[in-house]
Amino acid sequence: MFDWNSIDTVLLDMDGTLLDLHFDNYFWQEYLPARYAEIKLLDPQQAKQLLNQKIQSVQGTLDWYSTDYWSEILDLDVVELKREVSHKVAIRPYCKDFLEALQCAGKDVVMVTNAHPDSLKLKMEKTGIAENFDRLISVHEFALPKENPDCWQEVHNRHPFDRKRTLLIDDNLKALQSALDYGIERVLAIYQPDSKAPQLDVMHFPAIYSFAEIMPV
Repeated sequence: MFDWNSIDTVLLDMDGTLLDLHFDNYFWQEYLPARYAEIKLLDPQQAKQLLNQKIQSVQGTLDWYSTDYWSEILDLDVVELKREVSHKVAIRPYCKDFLEALQCAGKDVVMVTNAHPDSLKLKMEKTGIAENFDRLISVHEFALPKENPDCWQEVHNRHPFDRKRTLLIDDNLKALQSALDYGIERVLAIYQPDSKAPQLDVMHFPAIYSFAEIMPV
């Protein structure tokens, strides 16, 4: 797919790329609506519809990813509710092997996530993969989602990289396109970010099923 000798820096998304997106989909689509209905004494179906409306209204914005925003809007401790089901947080196949192989190959390994720092902290505690990175970056540091090409300049300001010798792996197709627009040379999508959901249509982007397909040697 590409020559690892031509890559110095690997930028990696978290949810749906390194981690199984099933946790997030289950939390937002099933668990949170059920707990919201329980705590606020609402009809479960009514609570689900209400949450879906609120989620759709901010989709694609930084608020969509912000636990602070949702805790305030819903008058709930969203981080604590995530902890209630954090046993469902799981890495994707060959994730740890891939990260260790990148380290052994001398690559600069950087996580760039739209996730709020609270979510990032929780998932690093559950998976223990933080030790495999040179840097962890939540875009909430500079308030620009990865869907915005300016985000990548902010990432570069914090952790410089050569755009021509950088690979981004992300399940967010809009983030991949914005990275290409910024000038990042290589991008890869993920065919099945949620292990319990169907394969995605990745459009024109090159993609992988698992990291076993691109393990550096």
